[in-house]
Amino acid sequence: MEHVKIVSAIEQALTDVLQRPVSGMAEETRLFDDLHLDSTSVLELLMALEDTVGIEVDPESLEVSDFKTIGTLAGYVSDNLDRVS
Repeated sequence: MEHVKIVSAIEQALTDVLQRPVSGMAEETRLFDDLHLDSTSVLELLMALEDTVGIEVDPESLEVSDFKTIGTLAGYVSDNLDRVS
């Protein structure tokens, strides 16, 4: 899956989780500081991404650094897509 499509899927999942429009965000947008995600919303985001892009999230592989920005989350999703392909 192309990087742009992954970022778009993340924005859609964020829109669903946060219940407000999230689009056109820079990849440097911080998930916790700028979008105010918390641990519960991160879990909801991961479940939404599992459904929409087909990744399988292994809780053992999660690192806090994967959730620093939209860009780092896109990298995590991309890496996980490569594992299931």
